[in-house]
Amino acid sequence: MSRDDVDRALRSLRDEKERISLALLDLEGHQGHRLLNGATVTGETARRQAALASRLTLLWSLFDHYGGTLAAAEELRARHARPGQAQLAELTRLLTGPSVELPVEEVPIERRTLLSSPAGDKLSLAEVVERMTPLFEEAARMVAAVDAVWSELLSALGQVEADRRTVHELAASLGGPDPELDRLDRELDDLAAAVRTDPLSFESGGGADTSRLRAAGSGLAELRRRLGEAAAFRDDAVTRIGRAAAAIDQVRAAEAETGRARERVLVKIAAPVLPEPADRATALADRLAAVEVLRNGRRWSELADRVHDLERAAATALEQARNDHALITGLLDRREELRGRLDAYRVKAARLGLAEDTELTRLYQQARELLWTSPCDLRKATVTLSGYQQAITSRAKGSDR
Repeated sequence: MSRDDVDRALRSLRDEKERISLALLDLEGHQGHRLLNGATVTGETARRQAALASRLTLLWSLFDHYGGTLAAAEELRARHARPGQAQLAELTRLLTGPSVELPVEEVPIERRTLLSSPAGDKLSLAEVVERMTPLFEEAARMVAAVDAVWSELLSALGQVEADRRTVHELAASLGGPDPELDRLDRELDDLAAAVRTDPLSFESGGGADTSRLRAAGSGLAELRRRLGEAAAFRDDAVTRIGRAAAAIDQVRAAEAETGRARERVLVKIAAPVLPEPADRATALADRLAAVEVLRNGRRWSELADRVHDLERAAATALEQARNDHALITGLLDRREELRGRLDAYRVKAARLGLAEDTELTRLYQQARELLWTSPCDLRKATVTLSGYQQAITSRAKGSDR
């Protein structure tokens, strides 16, 4: 190399060294590196932490060797304002030849041989940069991935923790612990520990898999909704409990009416198939008494759930009592329907001029006796009435011919 070539190369290499130095400092200053550096981590994150530390150590070592060789070339050039052939040859070797000697421990295992020299590799400055480049790129990807995953996780965890504090405050205002909140606390404590000690175990598709945190957040949201309802219930407890008591009174009244209807049917209808007498109101009243105990203990969350369940149970019991009543009175309605049809068929027979027909009169009297006798055999009355109707129809067709 000529003197001018040497000076140009030195200027270029000084600039390159400055840019490499800034890049390495930026890498160490990256948020992902700061998160990993010195952190107590486990699992996949600990493995990645060790791998990153190894790469950074090797990068700085290569950079130091690079800088040492460049410094030696600069010192040689500074000592000789007009370097001769020997100095130019040495400068050429330092700047372009295999002038950077690496210790054997810094030579990757795949580049070593069984009889490798204890001195390791000898590289040119350009080759040192070539070896540093993939190490830097890999380290940069690692810290970027750590930053992306950890930032996303910490953001999601922060939101969940804020929601948890809100739910705890709400639960405390309602008078005590909540079993569901205790369960969510244990789950979130485990998740928070995993996020802080092994965030990369959540890595997925270039980002973080926050599904477990979202699920916990959904659980907190549902619990917050339920506790909010309990808080609203606390302010309206007397009215709600009063409504539940009134609903139970409705069930009791409906069951009493169903019982009276049952007694009437047993007298008026022969061998009826009836639902067994029900006393759901008594069981509901016992549950109402238990609700009062919760109210006295100011256990609002549990009280809200119990009253809500009691209201639903009372509504179901009332519907069942009304269905039983309809089923029972339906037998009496059926008897009235058959009576009305019998009278209608008699009018039809008279209109057809069959009022004096002996057989029709006999069938009519038989059906009437069945329908107006207590208890009424509805099955037999239905069969008899059907025979009466068919006899009228048959005679009507005969007269048409």
